[in-house]
Amino acid sequence: MSESSRLDQLHFLRRYLLQELARVDSWIAREEERAADTARRTPPPPPDWMISTMSSGHGAIPQGIHTGTCGMAPGNRRPITREQALAALGQGVPACEFCRPDTGLGWLE
Repeated sequence: MSESSRLDQLHFLRRYLLQELARVDSWIAREEERAADTARRTPPPPPDWMISTMSSGHGAIPQGIHTGTCGMAPGNRRPITREQALAALGQGVPACEFCRPDTGLGWLE
């Protein structure tokens, strides 16, 4: 095999490999976009605890303490910490009768 034809073959191989590399790069870009799209659509996990409130002329009035997945919480809901949930129970805010957050919090009246 002559030097010229060997060099031609190596150049051909290089062009072929560059094309394949470009194809793999496009596959990677598509998969990264799919992963980013999935991450954007995945909802955040529910909070551990939440408080439901009703609006009044004097501000928000606490209605109840709930677990983060309770579907029975009326009014507006917002996530709260464990400490906030215990404090609210201590201040007389009732625990939801359906999801029983007081049991999960270890609250004994």
